[in-house]
Amino acid sequence: MVKNYFSAINVISLLFPLFILMSCEVNNKESKKEVAKTEIQLPKRPNILWLVTEDMGPYIPSFGDSTIVTPNLSRLSAEGVVYPNLYSTSGVCAPSRSAIIMGMYPSSIGANHMRTTSYTEVTGLSSYGAVPPPQARMISELLRLNGYYTTNNYKEDYQFDAPKTAWDESSPYAHWRNRDENQPFFSVFNYTETHESGLFEPYGFREIETRHYHEGDRTFKWGEDRMTEEETTIHLPKDTDFNIPPYLPNTPKVQRDMWKLYNNVSEMDKQVGTVLKQLEEDGLLENTIIFFYGDHGGPLPREKRLIYDSGLNTPMIIRFPKKQLAGTKATELLSFVDFGPTLLSLIGVKPPSYMQGQAFLGKYKAENERKYIHGAADRFDGFTDVIRAVRDEQFKYIRNYRPEQGYYLPVEYRERIPAMQELLRLRNEGNLDSSQELWFRESKDVEELYDVQIDPYEVNNLAKDPIYSDKLVELSAEMDRWLKGIGDDPNLPEKELITKLWNGAETQPITLNPEIKLINHKITLNSFTEGASLGYKIIDKEGKLPNSWTIYQKPFEIPRASIVIAQAYRIGYVPSETVTLSTK
Repeated sequence: MVKNYFSAINVISLLFPLFILMSCEVNNKESKKEVAKTEIQLPKRPNILWLVTEDMGPYIPSFGDSTIVTPNLSRLSAEGVVYPNLYSTSGVCAPSRSAIIMGMYPSSIGANHMRTTSYTEVTGLSSYGAVPPPQARMISELLRLNGYYTTNNYKEDYQFDAPKTAWDESSPYAHWRNRDENQPFFSVFNYTETHESGLFEPYGFREIETRHYHEGDRTFKWGEDRMTEEETTIHLPKDTDFNIPPYLPNTPKVQRDMWKLYNNVSEMDKQVGTVLKQLEEDGLLENTIIFFYGDHGGPLPREKRLIYDSGLNTPMIIRFPKKQLAGTKATELLSFVDFGPTLLSLIGVKPPSYMQGQAFLGKYKAENERKYIHGAADRFDGFTDVIRAVRDEQFKYIRNYRPEQGYYLPVEYRERIPAMQELLRLRNEGNLDSSQELWFRESKDVEELYDVQIDPYEVNNLAKDPIYSDKLVELSAEMDRWLKGIGDDPNLPEKELITKLWNGAETQPITLNPEIKLINHKITLNSFTEGASLGYKIIDKEGKLPNSWTIYQKPFEIPRASIVIAQAYRIGYVPSETVTLSTK
């Protein structure tokens, strides 16, 4: 019979995490100091490799969970720095990915409503994308402007369509191996094995995941379905007895979902190892800064889409060239909005002022570490809520702008997960315990406050306890400051948000066609849309067309009998038409 370790949240289970934290506090502080004070020696133009997995809580040995063996991630952590306090800005992928790629909070640019181009029949809203300020650029485009070869393999999903100027390559074949000789690169590999859909039945890995073993081979064809469970690699015994978090029931279906979760993590680790092996084969390991992280917290019910730590906290490991700071831990608070500034800082470029995060590494590292992280939840598919959160090292404050509605939203996609189906079944039968019932209460408190050190699952709301009134006031004031600073109006209806993004227009703005001229044997391009990026390709006299769009920066010469094609892009706008000029 399966034993439920978390069947009751008693004094011991609440105090045990505190005991562990107290016993490790001195070592963590020393590790934090070591990372902070050490001057990392980097190449002048280091390569950057991002290994990004989906829906990832701290389910790996490097972060205290020894359920599975992850040889590649464990090696990476042994040779690098572990960051246990990284937080996404949302509990779901697309808004969080917009924060990563722009260095801005999603709720400041209209990117926090999940799936803005779909569910329009349900919401009655227009299809739209986020609209950052005119000067804002994707971090990949900024690196291209600084001479980097940038690749994304293969998921984007930023709550807007990426301009063609954003990447040299963005496809299942994208790889640093396609760059010019000695050109520095920024390469992103996205792993989807750990996505919540990996818990659906029938269970099996996606056949497309083989893409990482066939980089650059555009003749390779893979299946687009899932393997059967019999064909899927089994990384750990199916009868493993898993510890179930208290917000989920301990039933055979939930145990099976936990097995699938860990089996998927093991497969992801295997594919991470494949890319790391390619890096070593190319002799690039010691010229490359390697990041591993998840795009938000875990995939399970009451994890994904929520802004409890289970939905926001995701593990990160960074390996620096020559194993600098190997085996250390940095416990500082980090947010996804810090990635963009940090990436620029690592290559010696000052982050632009529009970015709302701060660099935690490199030449332009912030003088003071982050004191707070912030999160937001709005619409998910066809269902809307309005929640904001702020967290310091010990406490989490949550403000519910729709207290009259319950936390649980009947998102159809999530309800394909057997564990979610179990929760609903037991709810309907009246058999959930007090912790599990919290998610299904009919209304919410206006304010929530949790001591996340002794209550890591955030089930004991301290907001009305006078002992914590000073902390409540502090974090509430910090939230007000943050909302004002980034221009986030949580009470603004989404329809009015769209009007604001489109400057009062009823339809999506269109990027104006670029002007293209040939003056003194040089091509000049000009955009009539503020903030638009200009991309171009040169078709030579033999008709050869480059794969990538070059970012226009200054007039350039082209061979005779060539054709220039150009297009303008403003994020959140409809791209311009393509214009051409022939030198024949």
